[in-house]
Amino acid sequence: MSDVLRRVLKESGYAVDVLGTGREAVWMATEYDFDAIVLDVGLPDLDGFEVCKKLRQAGRSMPILMLTARDGVPDRVRGLDTGADDYLTKPFDLDELRARVRALIRRGSGEHPSVLIVDDLSLDPATRTVHRGETPIELAPKEFAVLEYFMRHPGEVISRGRFLEHVWDFAYDGDSNLVDVYVRFLREKIDRPFGVKSIETVRGAGYRLRGQRGVLDER
Repeated sequence: MSDVLRRVLKESGYAVDVLGTGREAVWMATEYDFDAIVLDVGLPDLDGFEVCKKLRQAGRSMPILMLTARDGVPDRVRGLDTGADDYLTKPFDLDELRARVRALIRRGSGEHPSVLIVDDLSLDPATRTVHRGETPIELAPKEFAVLEYFMRHPGEVISRGRFLEHVWDFAYDGDSNLVDVYVRFLREKIDRPFGVKSIETVRGAGYRLRGQRGVLDER
């Protein structure tokens, strides 16, 4: 199951870390920030209920989606009472899992729009589409993930390390110049053809996406 979920979520552009025990999960989620946690109840040491409880007691507020084969109401209530944000019973549809993860990430640090808008640049995580004005832009999965992180934090200076933490997974120990490569790819696709310079290099600090967060107009 974990292998399937890792593959599905990576195909959706997420950086994914997989841990096999409850104690490992508590340690990792206490030491590092995650945009969301998919937590199986049936772990070999601490069960998912206990993991969720310990994380909330430690003040960790990242959204948690619990997975379980138990479909009784008392188990769903227990999961929510221990601090889970959502609950999905097995077997489940992978498209539903993707949708629930997207929704939790949008809510993770406050409500976020389902379509991200910065000036005339728009990105839809659900359909994985990007437009500059009315013009569609084709991006590779990792390019899309880098741009999505930019667009969730417009105007902020984002370091290479922060990109590696959120767009690549914990196991990645390669050169941070990889971030520079993908920023260059993005500039060639979202800026240069349109005569704009929305991605700014902040010397010694990282990169910043310039522009104002917008609201999707109804079409």
